[in-house]
Amino acid sequence: MNHANSSLAPGGSTPPHPPSPLRLFLNEHRRALWLIILCTAWMLPGLVGHDPWKPDEAYTFGLIYHIVRSGHWVVPMLAGEPFMEKPPLYYVTAALFARWWSPWLPLQDAARLASGFYMGIVFVFTGLGARELLGRGKGSLAVLVLLGCLGLLVRAHEMITDVALLAGFAVALYGLALAQRRGVLGGVMLGTGVGIGFLSKGLLAPGIIGLIALLLLWFRPWRTRRYGLALGVACVAALPWLTVWPFLLYRQSPHLFHEWFWINNLGRFLGFADLGTTAEPAYYLKTLPWYAWPALPLALWTLWHRGRRGGFRQPAVHLPLLAFLVMLAVLGVASDARDVYAMPMLLPLSLLAADAVDTLKRGAASALDWFGFMTFGLFSGVIWLYWIATLTGWPARMAGRAQALQPAYHPVFDPLSFGIALLYTVAWLLLVSRMGRSNRRSVINWAAGLTLMWGLLMTLWLPWINTGMSYRSMIGDLQRALPAHHGCIASRSLGEPQRALLQYYAGIVTRRLEVHPHASCRFLLQQGFVGEAHLPGRGWREIWEGARPGDRRERYWLYRRDARRAR
Repeated sequence: MNHANSSLAPGGSTPPHPPSPLRLFLNEHRRALWLIILCTAWMLPGLVGHDPWKPDEAYTFGLIYHIVRSGHWVVPMLAGEPFMEKPPLYYVTAALFARWWSPWLPLQDAARLASGFYMGIVFVFTGLGARELLGRGKGSLAVLVLLGCLGLLVRAHEMITDVALLAGFAVALYGLALAQRRGVLGGVMLGTGVGIGFLSKGLLAPGIIGLIALLLLWFRPWRTRRYGLALGVACVAALPWLTVWPFLLYRQSPHLFHEWFWINNLGRFLGFADLGTTAEPAYYLKTLPWYAWPALPLALWTLWHRGRRGGFRQPAVHLPLLAFLVMLAVLGVASDARDVYAMPMLLPLSLLAADAVDTLKRGAASALDWFGFMTFGLFSGVIWLYWIATLTGWPARMAGRAQALQPAYHPVFDPLSFGIALLYTVAWLLLVSRMGRSNRRSVINWAAGLTLMWGLLMTLWLPWINTGMSYRSMIGDLQRALPAHHGCIASRSLGEPQRALLQYYAGIVTRRLEVHPHASCRFLLQQGFVGEAHLPGRGWREIWEGARPGDRRERYWLYRRDARRAR
């Protein structure tokens, strides 16, 4: 068994003699500092510098925008209509960040900082949970593995409620880990995590966490008075989170409370509300092999390695393994399935994987290290080369491909983005060249390589990506096609992201014919797809057609009522 003891800092090595307590203290704090720097470098790119992107960011920002403008948060509102899909914790948090930071940042960038805030909570409590279960030095490994998961990368930087839900799960798992040693504090953390998860996305988090907490009683180490005390304290700690907002919502509108509780919680999960898409059989089993890489193979190694030595009887395996299986089972039977719903499963997998790093065979650790170095080094080189091609026109084939994919993009050299990208590249080269040989080098280099690639994409290529993902230019074209005093505008088949951004960019709140079938407006905005029949009927004349830059499927049509024909 290989007991590698490399620090996170470059050039770490095992000293020939046992270090003094002071040196241990300094080394631990140096590792923590390097980990904070790496997490910050991973977290910041992508939080600022772009418009709200379809679909999830756009409608989420619409709900945040309502709170910023009105100050009302009990009933989430989207473009003038109640939107009861989720509770308001993330929207309120993001609205606070938007107010605090909007003097220096665009409103959407300021709001998106809330995702960075919640991801900070995720990293802190994942590290604390691993340290509690596995001992000193394992917390940083769990964070590195989680940070390196491919499925987390994009979603963690989006303006979505699932990031707050992930934070709730991280706090709750830490509370369960702590409950064996400190019943009261563990209970407080458990109840707080349940509450954060509930106010982020409804009944899913309390249901899953409650099931995990009860099933842990199957194992003898958890059948203690201290753990029972923790569960009692957790119920008390979670009570305000679970009751205050539902009470305020019910007092304001029993109908909206019913819509949120029955339709958007139970109805969406069980499928009788006919919301979302039908889940593909074994969706998460097909998704997790890439989504949870490298946490999943490392977690499987932990189970195999501990199983050979009777390690399944230890709490360090009970909690994360049970948590993962419960999450997989509950999400697997839900009527709707999306990759973003799998984010909480990365937490227990990272806790299991943290125990695998130091016990991996040297060949396996070297293979992961080499694979990460080559993969991210190659992709980062391609990112640089394509960026140079877009600016200089050489190589011509690369420049042509980039332009063909995004015809509306006009490359401009940005010194700040270039400087940040260059800093990321140099820092990565220094890190991989000075890192001492050890098992831990594999997860450090993997996380650092992923951070480099993401940093390059979110600096050099962010304007290119934003051109194709943003609705700003399309809505500007639409606004120019309207007269100054256009009056009300009806809409048909207009999605929630588009309604939200119409209000933000143009101040337009349409009267949806699905809600107001008898609305009498001079203008009608319709959303559809290329090749569909889109004529709204007699008496209407098309005055504008548009689409998001680079979108070859969606189309939008604006019609004006012909008064003479209407008569």
